[in-house]
Amino acid sequence: MQTPDFLILYEHTVREYESDLLLKLELERRGYTAQIRQLLDPKHLGWVFGKTKPKVLVASCMYDNEAINSHVYNNIGRCDKIVNLHWEQMLSDTQEEGDWFNMNGNAKRCVQTCWGRRTAQRLQAHGMEAKNTPVTGAVMMDFLRPEFEGYFKDKRTLCKEWGLDADKHLHLYISSFGYASMSDAEVAELSRMAGTDFTGFAHTNRVSMAETLRWFDDYLAAHPEVELVYRRHPSEWKCKELDELAARRPNFHVIFADSVKQWIVAADSISIWMSTAIAEVYMAGKSCHILRPVPIEHEYDPVIYKDAHYVTSYEEFCAAMEDPAPAFPIEREVIEGYFDPSPVPAYQRMADLLEQVLREPPRDTPMGEGFTPHFNALKYVALAGVHFLYRHHWEPKTVFAFCPPLADFAQRIYGYVDKAWVTPEQVQAMTERIRPFVK
Repeated sequence: MQTPDFLILYEHTVREYESDLLLKLELERRGYTAQIRQLLDPKHLGWVFGKTKPKVLVASCMYDNEAINSHVYNNIGRCDKIVNLHWEQMLSDTQEEGDWFNMNGNAKRCVQTCWGRRTAQRLQAHGMEAKNTPVTGAVMMDFLRPEFEGYFKDKRTLCKEWGLDADKHLHLYISSFGYASMSDAEVAELSRMAGTDFTGFAHTNRVSMAETLRWFDDYLAAHPEVELVYRRHPSEWKCKELDELAARRPNFHVIFADSVKQWIVAADSISIWMSTAIAEVYMAGKSCHILRPVPIEHEYDPVIYKDAHYVTSYEEFCAAMEDPAPAFPIEREVIEGYFDPSPVPAYQRMADLLEQVLREPPRDTPMGEGFTPHFNALKYVALAGVHFLYRHHWEPKTVFAFCPPLADFAQRIYGYVDKAWVTPEQVQAMTERIRPFVK
C-alpha cells in the first residue's frame, strides 16, 4: 500500500467525500500525495507499528483523547501532525457552552479548522490557542462558488436521471431526523456515551417527522403538479413511514444519491428542519422555508437558527409554497459569521494550511503528556472480518444466525460499511468531474 503525505479520513460519504476529493486533487496538483479512507476501513498494521506512515492525518472529527487514539493512533500510530476538518460546527447554544464540542484533553492540541470566525472565537474562549483554530472557510461551499459554474447538473438532467417530471415544480426537503430512526435502546446508549439525555430530543424528532410527513401527504394530494424530493440526513435510516408515503403519493420521492448541493441547485423551492445545509442554500443564492411543526429544544437547535423565521402550521406551509421569492429566513451577518465569505476558495486555504503543517515542525503535541495510546486489537479483527464478509456479500445476520448478539453487532457494523462504501467507478467519475475545476 502506497504511503501518502496526507491521509484523509471520512465518516459520511455524502457529507464529506466530494469535499475530501476536491482537497486531495488540490494537494496532488501541488505535488503531494494524498489518500482518502473511511473510518471503518481495515487498519494497516505497517502504518501503525512501522516507521513509514502518512506524515499528516486529516480527520473528520477529533473531540477527545479517545478520538485521537481511534482515528489517529489505530490508523497510523504516533503522529503529532493532526488536522481536523471539523464537520460538526453548527451547534446549539448548550452545545457551544458544553465541554464535548469545545474539545477535551489533547484534542485541544490538534489543529481544529474553523469555517468562520465565530467558531474560532468560541474554541479560543474555551482554552484553545489561536495557532490551533485557523479560519479556513468550509470546503463544501466551494462547489457553489462562481468558479464552479457548470459543475452541477441542471434540473432537467437531474429529473431525467431519477424519473421525475422536469416540467413540474421541484421541491426539495432537507431532513435531519437522525434520532427518529433510532430505537429507544440506541438513544439510551448514545445518551450514556455522550453524558446527555437525548430521550426528549428523540421524541421531538419523531413528532416533527410525523407531522411534516402529514403536511407533505396532504399537500401532494392537492398539488399533483409538485414533485417533492425528501433528502435523508446521512445518519438517518430508511423507515416504513417514508416507504408508505412514497407508495401513497407518486410525487413523493426519497432519494439519498447525489450531494445535497446538487439538489439545492436544481430545486425550484426548498424546505428544511434544522440542517446546517441551510448555509449551502444561502451560498447557492437561494432561499428556503424552515419547517417547525413543534419547537425544538434550544439545547439541540443550532444557534444559526436563533431568531429565524419558522413555518409552524400546515396553513403557513401552503402559503409559503405559493411565495415565488421568499426572503432568506436567517440574517446575513449570522450566516457569514459561521461561514467565512473569503474571496479565496476554502479548499485552497485548507491546502495552504495542510502544506504548512506538513513542512513545519508540529504546532503542538497531541500525543504528548496526557495521552496514553492503546491499539484496539478487537476492533482490528472485527473490521477485517466484516470487510471480508462485505466483499463476499455475506450478511452477518445470516452467517452468525447461531449467535444473535454477535449477528446483531456485526450486522450493525456491516450496515455502516455498506452505507459509506464508494466504488472505484464512483471515485473515478467524481474525480473526472472535479478535476477541471482545480486550477
